Amino acid sequence: MLFDLTDLRLFIYIAELKSLTRSAERIHMSLAAASSRVKELESRFGMRLIYRENKGICLSPAGETFLHHAQQFMQQVERLTSDLQQYNNGIKGYIRIFANTTAVTEFMPEVLGAYLAKYPHVNISLEERLNQGILRGILEGTADIGIVAGPIHNQGLEVINFSTDRLVLVTAVNHPLAAIKKISFAETIPYEQIGLYEGSSLHHFLNQIVSESGKTLRLRIQVRSFEAMCRMVETNVGIAVMPQSAALRHSHTMQLSIVELDEPWAVRERSIVVQKLDNLPLYARELVNFIKAYPSSKAAP
Repeated sequence: MLFDLTDLRLFIYIAELKSLTRSAERIHMSLAAASSRVKELESRFGMRLIYRENKGICLSPAGETFLHHAQQFMQQVERLTSDLQQYNNGIKGYIRIFANTTAVTEFMPEVLGAYLAKYPHVNISLEERLNQGILRGILEGTADIGIVAGPIHNQGLEVINFSTDRLVLVTAVNHPLAAIKKISFAETIPYEQIGLYEGSSLHHFLNQIVSESGKTLRLRIQVRSFEAMCRMVETNVGIAVMPQSAALRHSHTMQLSIVELDEPWAVRERSIVVQKLDNLPLYARELVNFIKAYPSSKAAP
């Protein structure tokens, strides 16, 4: 045989981590053994699969093709294993999820709590990424399930719409904008604003909207969570744009005013993205069903 499962796992890690040393550590293998396996693969196929550069390892065109098939092969192996395990001592597996800020902070904790109560033998990695990073992760096989908001080009991926994400403006109850029922985003730009941290998907999205208008957002402070945003808003440090579900939840314990944003982009479809749903292991397909069905994943009207 030209390769075994260890070869495939090692090569997938090399493509993900861009480092032979880190990939060897991840798979609990010596650097010499990992290097020998890659050289043996290249020798058997008669072509280069990787190139070593100053910034790390990159794949050759042949390596990219090998990676694509390795990822598909390992997904099939994982699905076979998981589907058979359900007849033994319960499902066991590992799911990698890339999701946007709202999903990670607002509804995925509840979804995963309910899911893991039913499937306690499944381990999950949940990482916050921007939309493009989520799609790239699914395409490259570094994530099994992606959760995005807004229009996307499916790039041959399977896209499952499951709810609507509405962005709103949140102000203190005594703020000049608090009594307005509906407002355009342009009307909010002159005011000091509270934003999420650099790198969050919401911060990136709003920056794109502002840059397209040729204006600059007056960010007074950036924080790590929607709760922190609402606390700052409540004390009149500034106003904030955030998901309606988060604003409503925190309005139960804080003095906040919620104003509708009169913008077409304020209403965004939430979607689950996978390479192919039928190719996911049974326990991963079950998690997709949990996300689609769980009430807290639905935005408030």
